[in-house]
Amino acid sequence: MPSLQQLRYLVAVADQLHFRRAAEACNVTQPTLSAQIKDMELRLGTTLIERSRSKVLLTPTGRDIVERARRILREVAEIHAIAKSRQSVLSAVIRIGVVQTVGSYFLPLVIPDLHQKYPKLGLYIREGLPDVLLRGLEEGALDLLFFPLPVNRAELETQSLFREPIQVVVPSDHRLAQEPEIDPVMLRGETILSLEPGHRLHELVRTISEDYGVELSHDYEGTSLDTLRQMVATGMGLSLMPALYVKSEVAHQDLVVARPFRGTAPTRTIGMVWRKGTSREDEFRLLSALICRSLMDRAPEVAVLGDF
Repeated sequence: MPSLQQLRYLVAVADQLHFRRAAEACNVTQPTLSAQIKDMELRLGTTLIERSRSKVLLTPTGRDIVERARRILREVAEIHAIAKSRQSVLSAVIRIGVVQTVGSYFLPLVIPDLHQKYPKLGLYIREGLPDVLLRGLEEGALDLLFFPLPVNRAELETQSLFREPIQVVVPSDHRLAQEPEIDPVMLRGETILSLEPGHRLHELVRTISEDYGVELSHDYEGTSLDTLRQMVATGMGLSLMPALYVKSEVAHQDLVVARPFRGTAPTRTIGMVWRKGTSREDEFRLLSALICRSLMDRAPEVAVLGDF
């Protein structure tokens, strides 16, 4: 039978579809990885990977085995997590995925308190697009997501953390910059800039724009909130941005200003997502409570929703 290490190598090749990049991801040399894959094929008596100078492809058998290898490696990781959790709570590494519109502005608010209370806790953090992060969680490459809710997948568990208002960001010399609050009717005739499709925030901004009868730009879309901010600063349009980003990156700017909506502001809900049945669920719920306490002290801009 193939070894666990060989299964890891095979999954890495399936993820990268490139032997050199797969070897780098596994921290081994390419000849070592190639030899181990070849040995596994000999042990199993079948070809798993089609090799050519231009590309690497999995055979149908290879795809089936990779799918099962992911499950095996995920279960092995669970065994390790169970053993670690019995030794000490929140003392092992948690592999976290976070969408780009959350991570850099939310995590700095909660990490100091987490590190003070649980200094042995390690957070391995990966930013990415929603679909990529969800796939990483389901396949076992990630343990936990900080993610916009809802997430409607039967195999995943969610816990709400906070509700975050959306604010209007305008150039500092724009007519709306003089308004303390923005009534949605004031946006009529303006162009709203958003992130490119694939981001959850793009879908939210599109819905808000439709509800308020505002034109959403499809010609100019940002790859990050920072690029959107720069585009707003040059007068290309207005944008709608979450409150924690505004607090971190807009509040102290001279070229752009942020204004809250008048009345009931549109919001998004951010929460935690993990696989149902994971051995670390109790740890994740404890982590949720700790995060909510930190947000109560450090982020009055958001409405804390979790149990703490």
